[in-house]
Amino acid sequence: MTIPATRKDLMIVNMGPHHPSMHGVLRLIVTLDGEDVIDCEPILGYLHRGMEKIAENRTIIQYLPYVTRWDYLATMFTEAITVNAPEQLENVQVPQRASYIRVIMLELSRIASHLLWLGPFMADIGAQTPFFYIFRERELLYDLFEAATGMRMMHNYFRIGGVAADLPHGWIDKCLDFCNYSLTGVVEYQKLITRNPIFLERVERVGIIGGEEAINWGLSGPMLRASGIQWDLRKVDHYECYNEFDWEVQWQKEGDSLARYLVRIGEMGESIKIIQQALEGIPGGPYENLEVRRFDRAKNSEWNDFEYRFISKKPSPNFELSKQELYVRVEAPKGELGIYLIGDNSIFPWRWKIRPPGFINLQILPQLVKRMKLADIMTILGSIDIIMGEVDR
Repeated sequence: MTIPATRKDLMIVNMGPHHPSMHGVLRLIVTLDGEDVIDCEPILGYLHRGMEKIAENRTIIQYLPYVTRWDYLATMFTEAITVNAPEQLENVQVPQRASYIRVIMLELSRIASHLLWLGPFMADIGAQTPFFYIFRERELLYDLFEAATGMRMMHNYFRIGGVAADLPHGWIDKCLDFCNYSLTGVVEYQKLITRNPIFLERVERVGIIGGEEAINWGLSGPMLRASGIQWDLRKVDHYECYNEFDWEVQWQKEGDSLARYLVRIGEMGESIKIIQQALEGIPGGPYENLEVRRFDRAKNSEWNDFEYRFISKKPSPNFELSKQELYVRVEAPKGELGIYLIGDNSIFPWRWKIRPPGFINLQILPQLVKRMKLADIMTILGSIDIIMGEVDR
């Protein structure tokens, strides 16, 4: 009787860059032994547009419409970090009402991002129904964004020292209605998904990351909190006015794909709590810092004429970025979104370095998928939650 020799012929498979489960133009070169993954090499750069270099040739206000194209599912966060950097560099004060409006918009954007993570993630592992359900809440969210900013996805709403326009009449009531409706939606998702045995079979103990390992890899956001680390920049840095609200950091200790799902579902509920508190306690006053207008170099601009007096979105002034450097960060839906800014006594930044959470979180993918099955790649990649716009920049 002859003993069968062990197979030495490995198969190399290209996943992407046009595969629907790659969430953009990510390409994975996967080495397989049958169904087992031996090696995985991510290939990036198909969506690289030179966002950092563009920033060095634009004023902050000229650059604002570009930044929503990094993470195009959580556009408010990219705008927030873009105006926070020069605000901290020049010590620009943001009025209390503007800060409340920003928090409301950021948390609405967080819910929108998590919804559009949940739908495709479930579709990746074989559940089509949630993919259709998530668009109910998301359409209502887009209606709120459109009413406040004029745009559904790329808002261009944040300004240095405040926001571009005040909330329209009746918007707060509509937003409270949305919060009440979406709370029932989150409960429905939990009933539909969380205890589903087929779903649990696909995600439990798949892609486990330990707490110390998560810190060493530089992970952030739900990836870090699902591994037992209670680290949320809204609690740590107290930016905007998050310390005025009552909410809890969502975290799990298992570190697998299920834990990352539970963290994001929990965050949606906490975001609704923050929005409700902000809407009920929103103060009066200005929605922008009018003192920032004094930085304007152009005297007697035509925009100050009578004909333009009632335009809601006036072009904001440019001001020089002083010769210093700083790092600013916010807690985006995918993790820590940061900007390293160097000023040079010019209206253009001398250096504008983006720290995208998706790019850092994606680094651990090859290690997670080794010794797993081919079908688990979709589950693990989906649980990381990447958007190639911010990975490639």
